Amino acid sequence: MVVALGSPFTFATTLEQEYKSDIFGERGILLGAVHGIVEALFRRYTENGMSEDLAYKNTVECITGIISKTISTKEGKKEFNAGYSASYYPCMDILYECYEDVTSCSEIRSVVLAGRRFYEKEGLPAFPMGKIDQTRMWKVGERVRAVRPESDLGPLHPFTAGVYVALMMAQIEVLRKKGHSYSEIINESVIESVDSLNPFMHARGVSFMVNCSTTARLGSRKWAPRFDYILTQQAFVAVDKECPINQDLISNFLSDPVHGAIEVCAELRPTVDISVPPDADFVRPELRQTGN
Repeated sequence: MVVALGSPFTFATTLEQEYKSDIFGERGILLGAVHGIVEALFRRYTENGMSEDLAYKNTVECITGIISKTISTKEGKKEFNAGYSASYYPCMDILYECYEDVTSCSEIRSVVLAGRRFYEKEGLPAFPMGKIDQTRMWKVGERVRAVRPESDLGPLHPFTAGVYVALMMAQIEVLRKKGHSYSEIINESVIESVDSLNPFMHARGVSFMVNCSTTARLGSRKWAPRFDYILTQQAFVAVDKECPINQDLISNFLSDPVHGAIEVCAELRPTVDISVPPDADFVRPELRQTGN
């Protein structure tokens, strides 16, 4: 059936494994976690004296644009390693909790209950989803995008890269330990992130990215603050205290067998990148409107 619908390749999975990895992935690196990460990093950079425009470029634009390029300088590697080492276990802490909430059906129950609160009942007012892109950071993003050259992929900030890749590898490890296949792990942790969803944030900001379904919208709003807080309270504190870099984590990252699996999946990647213009209208307009 999927081939008849136009998919050139199919990967083995089960309905149970798919729903677990899909709902979990939305709350992790695909939507919720990346939202929490950029909020935490933007606040950290501006508090340390970086201009708002540059802080936005070094968080969102870095992740959605150029982050896949090689970090070649020693200074860059040191910053990357510091961000990676300090962020890996805090990210895994939240991801582990999230996965177990999904598998126990607690997360789906949370979505159902939230949907009921969209309407007045039992004498209590309605609480529909609020806007998430009206804060200072995302207003800065509008300004940055307005003057961004079409081909500009943003700067490569090694600390941002370290935090983001730590999140990605932590999610890969949770899914791996929970018995998911590599093709499913890579799809939910890498491919959908860098090829499918990040381009939406690059084009129009965070609200445009997360508004792909009610389940995704609710999940990202619920879990993004958890990643934001744990990075601020644990990872960044460890970096500021100059705690030793966990060299075992760095070595494990460099030698992880997932790199080979990613290479295989990359060979099956379509040759055409997703293109999301600022005025994109080819997706559900009632969901993709900025501010929803």
